[in-house]
Amino acid sequence: MFGNSKSNRDGQLVVDALIGNQVVIRGDVEFSGGLYVEGRIHGKVIAAEGASGATLTVAEHGVIEGEIRAQVVVISGRLDGDVHATEKVELTPSARVNGNVHYQVVEMNAGAQLNGRLIHASAPMAALPAPEVDDADAGKGDTAARRKLAEAMA
Repeated sequence: MFGNSKSNRDGQLVVDALIGNQVVIRGDVEFSGGLYVEGRIHGKVIAAEGASGATLTVAEHGVIEGEIRAQVVVISGRLDGDVHATEKVELTPSARVNGNVHYQVVEMNAGAQLNGRLIHASAPMAALPAPEVDDADAGKGDTAARRKLAEAMA
């Protein structure tokens, strides 16, 4: 019934809130924990700030028309909007997404439809270490670099 959303250590699905198939929400939804959507949401669905492990699951007949922001997002239904997942996005075979998917890890099953772009949200880059300079080349500017490049290509 609940697909494969957030699981506890025993592999059991954890659902803290359920939006049933007869429910239509017009407005933004903020959640923490596990949110399972069988109904329809017209608005943004956003994990509460500081909520760790927030998992949104859109069931096969669930529909969201708006942006999604959560740690983990599993889509089996329809989404008209962008997804921003800080951990993982899973698109099951019945998923229909019209929007861009921003992800760290993505799992896209055969049959899933995406009309948009997959955008890898890489972690902020750490400062790069300073380049090593050979004492013999110190102070020679890019001439030494050009010479080394020419030697490497020869």
